[in-house]
Amino acid sequence: MKATIERATLLRCLSHVQSVVERRNTIPILSNVLIEAEDGGAVKVMATDLDLQVIENMTAASVDTAGSITVSAHLLFDIARKLPEGSQVSLEAADNRMAIKAGRSRFSLPTLPKDDFPVIVEGDLPTSFELPAKLLAELIDRTRFAISTEETRYYLNGIFFHVSDEDKPVLKAAATDGHRLARFTIDQPEGAEGMPDVIVPRKAVAELRKLLEEALDANVQIDLSASKIRFTMGGEGGVVLTSKLIDGTFPDYSRVIPTANDKLLKIDPASFFAGVDRVATIATEKTRAVKMGLETDKVVLSVTSPDNGTATEEVAAQYGSEGFEIGFNANYLKDILSQIDSDEVELHLADAGAPTLIRKDDKSPALYVLMPMRV
Repeated sequence: MKATIERATLLRCLSHVQSVVERRNTIPILSNVLIEAEDGGAVKVMATDLDLQVIENMTAASVDTAGSITVSAHLLFDIARKLPEGSQVSLEAADNRMAIKAGRSRFSLPTLPKDDFPVIVEGDLPTSFELPAKLLAELIDRTRFAISTEETRYYLNGIFFHVSDEDKPVLKAAATDGHRLARFTIDQPEGAEGMPDVIVPRKAVAELRKLLEEALDANVQIDLSASKIRFTMGGEGGVVLTSKLIDGTFPDYSRVIPTANDKLLKIDPASFFAGVDRVATIATEKTRAVKMGLETDKVVLSVTSPDNGTATEEVAAQYGSEGFEIGFNANYLKDILSQIDSDEVELHLADAGAPTLIRKDDKSPALYVLMPMRV
């Protein structure tokens, strides 16, 4: 194989695929990217960690000899990053080595044969639909902070996608770690009818969000079965991300969404966030709890720490129900408030022990539930 590629093209492509590759691998081939050059000048680059696979196509300045080889993903990426801007990079594979030349730089890296490189077999992906990349990016941003990182509850380690028929057919995305829940609802895309319930793993969500950043004006083609999902960005010759799905059952989260919370607090999310952030400065790592005292048209935030003293702050709000106190994890509350991009947020409360419903308003596609803490 021998191909010459512009540094900027090579670097952009490698930056997309190398982040899938784990830094520590017991299987040497998984540290590598597969590079396939074709006579017409098309070069395909592929990386995998056995659960997730990214394929990107780029156009070479020239392909002198077609062929394919695998080489260390992180090494090649680091080299491409440090090569001079605007340079042409020549990649030539022969005798279990890859020679890399650019300007006056010369590198020779060990390679492994293409035949050892594992490929995720997608099988049949019967459900197929399109979503605007911008909408998919918003859906991820509004939910992924609530994904659980607890490995024992592996079925919560991703975003749950499912369709349902309410007033109209919708597609919902939900994530929860047991302390908070985030849900985002959109109109059901054409082709998503009868879609199986799927849980897209946390790493796949993170990689997908990175790739979407460069394709925000286009649509994303989504194909899935009960065990695999494939995202195609940028149409033909674009980036293709394929992931295995989490094999587990997501809990029936609708049961924790409160419907009878009768106390309504309306508050400016920015000043509320700032107030929580300030009083939480003295909260100790263990507790991180902030107490909210609800009074007529104001919220009194307070934190008491045995080591660091106390802090209180009043925030103006609209509140007309009876006063009471409730505690929340400050970080969880801030995570949710940072998702609300309006002048007002609604908190629907019941009592100090019941989950609280948080949303922009009743027409908002995003909805959050936060469990209280004892303070």
